[in-house]
Amino acid sequence: MPVRRKLLVANRGEIAVRILRAAREIGWTGVAVYSEADRGSLHVRMADEAYPIGPAPPAQSYLNAAAVLEAARRADARFIHPGYGFLAENAGFARAVEEAGFIFVGPSPDAVAAMGDKIEARRFAAAAGVPVTPGTGRLPPEARRALPEAHRLGYPVLVKAAFGGGGRGMRLCRDDRDVVAAVETAGSEARRAFGDGTLYMEKWIESPRHVEVQILADPRGEVLHLGERECSIQRRHQKLIEETPSPAVEPALRRRMTEAAVELCRAIRYRGAGTVEYLLDRDGSFTFLEMNTRLQVEHPVTEMVHGLDLVKAQLVVAQGKRLPWRQEEIVPRGHSIEVRVCAEDPVRGFAPQAGRLRHVRLPAGPGIRNDMGVACDSEIPVAYDSLMGKVISWGIDREEARIRLLRGIEETILDGVVTNLPFHRWALSHPRFVRGDISTKFIEEEFEPEALEGRGDLAALAVAAALAAREERFVSGSPARAPQAGPSPWSLAGRPGRGR
Repeated sequence: MPVRRKLLVANRGEIAVRILRAAREIGWTGVAVYSEADRGSLHVRMADEAYPIGPAPPAQSYLNAAAVLEAARRADARFIHPGYGFLAENAGFARAVEEAGFIFVGPSPDAVAAMGDKIEARRFAAAAGVPVTPGTGRLPPEARRALPEAHRLGYPVLVKAAFGGGGRGMRLCRDDRDVVAAVETAGSEARRAFGDGTLYMEKWIESPRHVEVQILADPRGEVLHLGERECSIQRRHQKLIEETPSPAVEPALRRRMTEAAVELCRAIRYRGAGTVEYLLDRDGSFTFLEMNTRLQVEHPVTEMVHGLDLVKAQLVVAQGKRLPWRQEEIVPRGHSIEVRVCAEDPVRGFAPQAGRLRHVRLPAGPGIRNDMGVACDSEIPVAYDSLMGKVISWGIDREEARIRLLRGIEETILDGVVTNLPFHRWALSHPRFVRGDISTKFIEEEFEPEALEGRGDLAALAVAAALAAREERFVSGSPARAPQAGPSPWSLAGRPGRGR
């Protein structure tokens, strides 16, 4: 019986667009799901079929596993790709997908569970010989009882949620008072975000780099690495700029980091795409941070340098097939840098923004790729993450990639919401970034919001004003016409699966 090649994407925004494009290129049918807030979104418009799954709040839509599975049944889909975020690292969802007779595009539920619990992940990493940051097991729920563990590790320490990520449920503590407050606030935040308030503690490393290794593994036990990515420029423990290769990683260090990542994946019998994340200290030592059992936001830089499509590779593995490459055939070329384009105001603490995009112009040209999940008239809702997409560059070396990315940012117009593009121009032009002298404290040490005050995006404003003026002249100067009979544009754009 032939396998039905119909893929449901259990996500939204730019990652849903990215996955749907890959499915279309290989001739698969792409199915979208959407909340009420996303009815007119780009990923819905791009899908072959689209199904509603509930109101705007994530708990009632994109985190509603039952609604997602029901949409898959209605669509008669065979494969379910979780993207990243939402249900992507939920072992219960992965297991429910398989028990319902679908194919989960990702690792086994057991592997998701092993790495999703960061305390267990640390244990697996240590058993596989991967260096691990000094830390604790599960912290007691009574804040005062966590103090002896902090004293054992020595301040500063980091209180972290055992499940989830993205900087939520994470607090830096420099004394007893910080620990007591962190256990209370981080625990409640983790319960709201991930449904589990379990916490643990790690020794804080001052000014490390955040470096990660991309892994691909097939069901036959072949585990490949695709080099490392530098992800050190972050705000609130969330990445903003990523690149590959890391300017701090020499060949010998790269070999140690990638070999450790491969050994960990072999130990847990991993399959699919995944990322092993490290903290890299100034002395060249590295320690295990966590493993993400999914596609990463920053995967395009790896694709640009290695010439591979990671989403298509995931679909190959999901069909039970062997990966078509050997390790020696995966040869990087050049340098790639990515900036995350977010609806947020860097002048006001990167506060999230919302609104409707009135005019959009996306960058193009040599060495530029845009993975955007928005278009003109897209609504940026308040219910979801502020990420709208990414702009990625490639160059024969790091400097060419940097210059090209600056050019791509200058070409980008997203009129209607405040974005972090001015911050990216500042960061990419900063002398420390140019030298590659960065760490996870780069923004804390160097960024002053006043540097962006009053500068605005003059080129974007000028173009937007010109477009608005042209539109106004076109509308006011057009002869009046009676409405034409016939189907509406919405009806013409209709596809199977819309509505109930």
